[in-house]
Amino acid sequence: MRKHLVLLLVILITSFSCTDRDDNITKVNLRIKNTSEVTYQEVIVVSDTTKYTNISSGSYSDYLEYDQLYSYAYINIISDGETYVLQPVDFVGESLLAPGFYTYELGLDESGNVLLNFVVD
Repeated sequence: MRKHLVLLLVILITSFSCTDRDDNITKVNLRIKNTSEVTYQEVIVVSDTTKYTNISSGSYSDYLEYDQLYSYAYINIISDGETYVLQPVDFVGESLLAPGFYTYELGLDESGNVLLNFVVD
């Protein structure tokens, strides 16, 4: 009987002590997925203070935190000495993202335009 109580206690403690990555999140966490065929040496989202580096084709960056972010933003990509920019006109009618985890899947078309697919992780 005592073994059963100890086992039950261990299970209860373990289940209540487990957390997932969404617990206690207070900021927007964004990562980049490179969906192009080239390596991105640098990706800037919103401002120079949020800079992702060396994202190879098909790879993901680490998450960076933002106080505020929309499902799209100003993006500057540097790859092989070329600069590619996505410049939103405005955010009228858009809502800020809630704290959580998100991915900008970024690609480049034949004309050098930045393609953005927004994903909720």
